[in-house]
Amino acid sequence: MDVFEQKKVLDSFEILVDTREQDTERAHKRYASFGVPIRRAVLNYGDYTYNATLPDGKQIHDISQTVIPVCAVERKMNLDELAECYTRSRKRFQNEFERARDYGCRVYLLCENASWENLLNGKYRSRFHANAFAASVTAWLVRYNANLIFCKEETSGRLIREILYRDLKERLERGEFDEDCDSDR
Repeated sequence: MDVFEQKKVLDSFEILVDTREQDTERAHKRYASFGVPIRRAVLNYGDYTYNATLPDGKQIHDISQTVIPVCAVERKMNLDELAECYTRSRKRFQNEFERARDYGCRVYLLCENASWENLLNGKYRSRFHANAFAASVTAWLVRYNANLIFCKEETSGRLIREILYRDLKERLERGEFDEDCDSDR
């Protein structure tokens, strides 16, 4: 794919939002800050991924089926929600990351209104001990080759867009979508 075709693909970039993401005012503010079209789809894992139209006219993902992302963002609203993922919801959270790993997906774990300092110093509402919390988070990063990003709520939409856009751009430049794209891999 030449640079002109890559640009055309990037111009068709859109963000897919998992259908399980709650439809809240906060979510609508986040979506507005994407600055690109969004569509709802059932994602096999993660809260957000991307889609685009390839030069042959096919979309990277067929959203009429469960989408299996090559890059996904899993968003948490704060450390309280993240702590719950490592305690009460651990098995579900682990299953999601295992599915992503099994498909070779790059996962970004984005936690709003949080920082390493708050996590390490126990500044969250959970009985989860700060040392155990830090150990779980860092083990996840290694075990599932995940990336953890802390940010403010007001910047999460822009970060989600930037992560997904750059992932697509890099993959296009490496020629990963030059062959027939199979959305179900």
